[in-house]
Amino acid sequence: MNEERSESTDATAFRAGFVSFVGRPNVGKSTLTNALVGEKIAITSPKPQTTRRAIRGILHRPDGQLIIVDTPGIHRPRTLLGERLNALVEATLGDVDVIGFCVPANEKLGPGDRFINDRLDDFPRAKKVAILTKVDEASRPEIIDQLTRLGTLREWDAVVPISSVTGEQLDIVADVLLDLMPESPPLYEAEQTTDEGEDDRIAELIREAALEGVRDELPHSLAATVDDREERDPKREGELGLLEIYASLYVERDSQKGIVIGKGGSRLRDVGERARREIEELLGRRVYLSLRVKVLKEWQRDPKALGRLGF
Repeated sequence: MNEERSESTDATAFRAGFVSFVGRPNVGKSTLTNALVGEKIAITSPKPQTTRRAIRGILHRPDGQLIIVDTPGIHRPRTLLGERLNALVEATLGDVDVIGFCVPANEKLGPGDRFINDRLDDFPRAKKVAILTKVDEASRPEIIDQLTRLGTLREWDAVVPISSVTGEQLDIVADVLLDLMPESPPLYEAEQTTDEGEDDRIAELIREAALEGVRDELPHSLAATVDDREERDPKREGELGLLEIYASLYVERDSQKGIVIGKGGSRLRDVGERARREIEELLGRRVYLSLRVKVLKEWQRDPKALGRLGF
């Protein structure tokens, strides 16, 4: 994100730059990323710290290119993993052109919102945009009240209410963000929508499926990796064969392993089926998914284990 780019006041110039969305868990950051890009780049879940890497999604427009960096949420870390995620957020936010502060329209501002807003002062080079999310879930008076509260936090470069679910004002927020970007040639090829590797995206889809319905203490302890891929020969010439994917879900304790697997393996089968459907949609082909659950003791606090899992 350190490309040499010139500033310009020419509204017709091609613009390209980086934006990162910040906010409390479950305010719609990853959903907004996916809606703007037009495909599923970031996994979504109501569980805290669902996003664990800086994931880039790329929105292409005739007048510009918006590179969206979906980061882990800013939080008070309790483990080595938490410290590394915070360091990743700080490195990312220190390098983007615009920070979009996401706040839901249907919830009052709380201590978490104010904590994040205060942290925005640590990144003076980035322009700041307030994005009021989930307006489809709020009444007009609620939206007006929330916009008023946002206005008391700071002088924003722009404030935009949107709904990622209904698509309301998504074009407007894209226009606003692009207008704040520097003049620049395209930074990515026109057909590229993300710089995430395929195995990383597959692993994230598996983790997303595993997060559904688990107990509150489990999400932080779940990690996923793709261990191997094998191609089966197609039945007919010109067709893609079956892709076999062998993956692992990691937990920190034996008791957690039992929760993920479920009685008689029922829960793991459900996780595998949900993940397989998402992977087939991503790859556009038939997939056989083999999942194993492994215990990696206290991996969130172990530097070697974190490295093994890609953190």
